[in-house]
Amino acid sequence: MTETSQRDRPWLIRTYSGHSTAAASNALYRGNLARGQTGLSVAFDLPTQTGYDSDHVLARGEVGKVGVPICHLGDMRALFDQIPLAEMNTSMTINATAPWLLALYIAVAEEQGADPAALQGTVQNDLIKEYLSRGTYICPPEPSLKMIADVAEYCYAHVPKWNPMNVCSYHLQEAGATPEQELAYALATAIAVLDALRPRVAEKDFPGVVGRISFFVNAGIRFVTEICKMRAFVDLWDEITAERYGIEDPKFRRFRYGVQVNSLGLTEQQPENNVPRILIEMLAVVLSKNARARAVQLPAWNEALGLPRPWDQQWSLRMQQILAYETDLLEYEDLFDGNPAVDAKVAALKQAARAELANLGAMGGAIGAIPYMKARLVEANAERIARIESGETTVVGVNRWQEAEPSPLLGSDGGILTVDPAAEADQLHRLAGWRRQRDADALRAALDALRAAAEAGENIMPASIAAAKAGATTGEWAATMRAVHGEYRGPTGVAAGQSNRTEGLEDIRAEVDAVSDRLGRRLSFVIGKPGLDGHSNGAEQIASRARDCGMEIGYDGIRLTPEEIVARARNAHVLGLSVLSGSHLPLVEEVLTRLRAEDLQIPVVLGGIIPEADVARLTALGVAAIYTPKDFELNRIMRDVITLADPDAGPDLNPVKASA
Repeated sequence: MTETSQRDRPWLIRTYSGHSTAAASNALYRGNLARGQTGLSVAFDLPTQTGYDSDHVLARGEVGKVGVPICHLGDMRALFDQIPLAEMNTSMTINATAPWLLALYIAVAEEQGADPAALQGTVQNDLIKEYLSRGTYICPPEPSLKMIADVAEYCYAHVPKWNPMNVCSYHLQEAGATPEQELAYALATAIAVLDALRPRVAEKDFPGVVGRISFFVNAGIRFVTEICKMRAFVDLWDEITAERYGIEDPKFRRFRYGVQVNSLGLTEQQPENNVPRILIEMLAVVLSKNARARAVQLPAWNEALGLPRPWDQQWSLRMQQILAYETDLLEYEDLFDGNPAVDAKVAALKQAARAELANLGAMGGAIGAIPYMKARLVEANAERIARIESGETTVVGVNRWQEAEPSPLLGSDGGILTVDPAAEADQLHRLAGWRRQRDADALRAALDALRAAAEAGENIMPASIAAAKAGATTGEWAATMRAVHGEYRGPTGVAAGQSNRTEGLEDIRAEVDAVSDRLGRRLSFVIGKPGLDGHSNGAEQIASRARDCGMEIGYDGIRLTPEEIVARARNAHVLGLSVLSGSHLPLVEEVLTRLRAEDLQIPVVLGGIIPEADVARLTALGVAAIYTPKDFELNRIMRDVITLADPDAGPDLNPVKASA
């Protein structure tokens, strides 16, 4: 370990943010930049991510909840008002609609007078991990891979400083991936994209294309393992680019990545404990100079409770600034070179990742292995949860040292930001006004040209930019892609039928058998995810555990309308709803209204990030039980479901209470 001759430049400092409306998000961005943030990271709402306009039936209740709604060029103008894009480095966490959002960004930059060749930033544009973990896909894998390549090919020629794809292992870890799986699945994704790009780019230009591929990773609480994982990523990417693609120049083989540290491990219980967790996780991606992140964004301490307030984001920003500017970290060469423990762990991770990469290659690569990878992630997450339940994995404040003083950080607002319900109505009003002022002929011609380009297999970026300038909307762009390529329903990773897994579940299986005998058929538990939220980890784990307990489970994956869920639940004994997007009130209310309209007396339970202020209203609506992230004991939830289904329990004997 030696001192550097000069202090290194710090990484890009970002916060992941956006909510309500473009104007409100713009004010947040300008405030964060004034506080010392050095780049932007845009969160889009679920309708924007999944290709629906804010007034679509599936968008109801979802507008502006988990990010900013962007329906058209006017929204994008408002989002970056008074922010010179030629001088900004912007990361956009967008996947299925990445070509469209990049088209809107380029159009706004040109309106500002910027040369697209000067733009710097990133679109995530990783559809493969969407099928595995996040669920905002639109089209099937093959045409989605083609659209990823369209963006990369166009950017290399016209927006050369832009990263056209962030291979995103972040959500793989959020879905339960082991470090070995995170390495292998992310690298397999990058290989699939580069294999698709190689025939489309001149051989002399291909090294430059490889050099623009970046990664977006996750750093968890297992500090040493995460440092070693990042060093393994660096080595493996160097191997792949050199050996598979023949890249000789080291600058094009460099592993470039941004990071958001782990949100999966943030706890609702004793949420102040999340502050040291976030700081420790950040250290894993900045301490090792040879594997240091290019950009870092940190969650806020209260993310497990709901939408962070500006002050909470400022706190996360200050953590980065203190480490970057007050410590001497950036004055030294790599701290871990030659460390035998680190070297041994890195070698073991690389060996396991290479073996899994070979396994995926035998299945046809990342595209062909999607069902396999999805199933392995669900299994890995189940094992993670089981270790917490058993106490094998300690989580402070959750399964040990649960007694604590009330947190003074929560305050009168519950410690979270509430999106004004009027924001959705405001967005719909402005969307209607935008549609009225468009040139109908120009719009029709632009959308026809977009469809023709997609049908002909041409690069869709030029036609997308033209459609953006003609006033097309997000929903119209996505509808065109759906019309050409069709829609897709990804695997759930939850096998149907009964599992052979009985360890620790014998008593619960006996209870299920007994209640099933009283019901006259197997206890049926239907699980539904209404709305557009693709965070399916909770629903998958509940479905898997219910199956292991011997229940008949119905789980058809993400993105169902309340009407579809009620249709699937007609013969169920208990209906479970999973809503993590903050849209629980309108979505749950509609499900309950439809159940009553059909005179279906089915108890309903709800899981999600539910603010305490909403619990009483949901209970009054008729929800039998509410489970939030602090309810990690799945067996207790299983027993609640059994009691709700038991015809002998009766309403006065039902012990299930809203747990929040």
